[in-house]
Amino acid sequence: MASVLDRTKTALDGFERQEIEINGIKTVVYSAGSGEPLVYLHGSGTFAGFGFAQQWVKTHRVILPYHPGFGESADDARIESINDHVLHYLDLFDALGLDQINLVGSSLGGWIASEIAIVQPARIARLVLISPGGLVIKDVPSTDLFTVAPKDVPAYLVADPAVLAPFMPEGHDLEFMTLRYRETISSARLVWERPGNPRLDQWLHRISASTLLLWGEGDRIKPLAQADTWLKLLPNARLEVMKDVGHLPLDERPTAAAGIIANFLKETSGAATPAARITKKAS
Repeated sequence: MASVLDRTKTALDGFERQEIEINGIKTVVYSAGSGEPLVYLHGSGTFAGFGFAQQWVKTHRVILPYHPGFGESADDARIESINDHVLHYLDLFDALGLDQINLVGSSLGGWIASEIAIVQPARIARLVLISPGGLVIKDVPSTDLFTVAPKDVPAYLVADPAVLAPFMPEGHDLEFMTLRYRETISSARLVWERPGNPRLDQWLHRISASTLLLWGEGDRIKPLAQADTWLKLLPNARLEVMKDVGHLPLDERPTAAAGIIANFLKETSGAATPAARITKKAS
C-alpha cells in the first residue's frame, strides 16, 4: 500500500527537486515553469501536497520550498521563531538569485510572508496572504488547534472534511504519522508560547506591494472577520472571499483558489524580474 505522501507527490510531476544547504540546513525546493518567480510558503501541514501549483506553472516560475522542520527539509533546533524563518528565506532567495518575487503564503506561511514583506518590501512585487496568521486580534481570536481534539481537526481545516479524504492514510501509514509528528513539533516550537506577533500591526504599513487577502467564508481557525483588521493595516490590499470554504482554500477548491491568485498576479501592477533557472545540482 503506497503512503499517502507518495500519492500527493504525483501532483509535482514536471517539477525539479533540489536540495540546497542554507546556513547548514538541508532545504528541499521544487520548481517548474518560466517567467516571473512565484514563491509559495506553505502552512503548518504539508500532507495535502501542492497540486494546485500546476496551474501557476503556465505563467510563472513556481518555487515551492519546504520550511525547516517540515516536509522534506531537515530539522534544525535553531529555527525556533518566525524571525528565524524570515532570515532563512532571505538567505534562500539570495542563493536562488531571486531579486524580486511574487510571494504567496498560506496560514503560517502567510505570517512568514508578511514578515518578509515588512523587512524587504522592495523585494516583493505582489503579495498574496491566504488566511494568514501573525496578527493578534483580541476581538476576533484565532482558534488554537492544539486545543482541538484530533478527530475534530479536519472540520476546522475545511468546510467539507470529505475533501481531505484523498490526503488521509489508508490503514497504518508510518511515513504519514512521522511527518505529522515532525510538523506538529515544528509548529509548536513556533507558536506554543507565541501564537502571534503582538507588534505585527505596528509594521504592516511597510508593505508596499499590491496585496491580495484570500479567505474562506467558513474559516474556523482564522475567522473571516480578522480580514477587516488586515485591510485596515495594509496600505494596498483587497479581499477575496470564497463561499463554502474553510481555512485551506487551495486544498479545498484548488482550481478556483489558484485561479483567483493567478488573475490577481496578472491584473495588478508591479512585475518581478524573471527568475533565472536554478542551476544547483538536483537530487
